[in-house]
Amino acid sequence: MASMSNESEIRELVERWALAVESGDLDGVIAGHTDDVVMFDVPAPHAGVRGIGAYRDTWPPFFRFIDSGAVFKLDSVAITAGDDVAFAEALLVCGTEEEQAEDPDRRLRLTFGFVREDDRWLIAHEHHSFAVDPPA
Repeated sequence: MASMSNESEIRELVERWALAVESGDLDGVIAGHTDDVVMFDVPAPHAGVRGIGAYRDTWPPFFRFIDSGAVFKLDSVAITAGDDVAFAEALLVCGTEEEQAEDPDRRLRLTFGFVREDDRWLIAHEHHSFAVDPPA
């Protein structure tokens, strides 16, 4: 069973990441990721992005979205941690005021995969998605 210390370290990493996204802090967003991070994001490319440079390049357009008045707030986090690998699932409020008014329960879903390297946790995999209602 994983130590509470591992879960606490991972929760802190996720919370720092979310605050960095919310504040448009690019260095803070990429901190705590492996050099070979893989991210599957809501926008294209559908095959995801691979590597810290490609990951870094995805954020400026999203920061413009946040700057336009969109919200990005961590709502919940659940963590499962072993000694050298872990994952977390999180829900975030993410969208414009109009989107939130139209669907107040809408949440961005995140899954993170972590590895422990040099005695610290790093994000190796990140997946972002929204649920899509089937056509009526």
